[in-house]
Amino acid sequence: MSQHVWPVFGHEWAVEHLQKSIANQRIRHAYLIVGPDSVGKETLARALAMTLNCTNSDEQARPCGQCSSCKRIASGNHPDMIYSELDGTTGALKIEEIRSVTSKIALKPYEARYRIAILRDFDHARPQAQDALLKTLEEPPPQALLILLAPSTESLLPTITSRSQVIHLRPLAAETIYHVLAQHYGLSHEQADLLARLSGGRMGWALQAMTEPAMLEQRTAAIDLLENLIPMTRAQRFEIAEDLSKDKLGLYPLLELWQSYWRDVLLVCEGINDRPANIDRRATLEKIAVNTSTEAVLTALQATRTLLNNLSTNLNLRLALEVMFLDYPGLPNKG
Repeated sequence: MSQHVWPVFGHEWAVEHLQKSIANQRIRHAYLIVGPDSVGKETLARALAMTLNCTNSDEQARPCGQCSSCKRIASGNHPDMIYSELDGTTGALKIEEIRSVTSKIALKPYEARYRIAILRDFDHARPQAQDALLKTLEEPPPQALLILLAPSTESLLPTITSRSQVIHLRPLAAETIYHVLAQHYGLSHEQADLLARLSGGRMGWALQAMTEPAMLEQRTAAIDLLENLIPMTRAQRFEIAEDLSKDKLGLYPLLELWQSYWRDVLLVCEGINDRPANIDRRATLEKIAVNTSTEAVLTALQATRTLLNNLSTNLNLRLALEVMFLDYPGLPNKG
């Protein structure tokens, strides 16, 4: 018998795995869903929550998407759903926030079968803050479920990962995203193809960019900044570093985009230039590749990735940006 379709595009294996766990009554008390930003982690978490708390009498039809429980979970307004929030200034998931979540999830559900907490950006929690979750993971309250979201397990304590069932979500094929945009949302071939390429396999990004033109404008500005930065002197780059260091949260999407750009340059350097993610910048990618060695591009890519991975730590942001810019190619011998 075919399984009911969840409101999740792609990641069929993960959906089938969770469906089987529900059917066999083997739901874990904690899940850790990892994968790139906007790849579908929270969408999968919400779909799991909707399925577990759906009130449709037919278990095979859950989540129905029509009952009050499904609709309120989808809109983020269900009383038995708890969501963590990052600190607005530092971008950290603070220990006080985790303690607040654990105290709320310890309560009995108001109306649903399960009281569910989704802890977004759990990699932004420092070790002490992660420790605050251990007691709940070791002694979970009845009818409680924790779902942690993070880009990877690298910055997470082994005690966290060992007490959670880890689900790795990987970027989707551009063809998959193109099909969804064209078939389900009616986008033109050109628009669907561009967004699918630019998405980097992240369905959430593609769907958001489809309805928010400002995202593409911000992307254009971010890539323009990178391309303009390459011929700059050291002093000019350091001025940019000072400006960027004032918005730590804004650096996450910026560095992810720059990482994809350097990856494209690397592919062009290696002669693999038929399908770059930033396809609308092909001419500039090829120009940079011609004037830059593969080793220099690898250094830039690694420097970008290192800073991106370290953003959640307590670092001197301006200094870290300056160090990254010194590893970018095109810097004159004097400047």
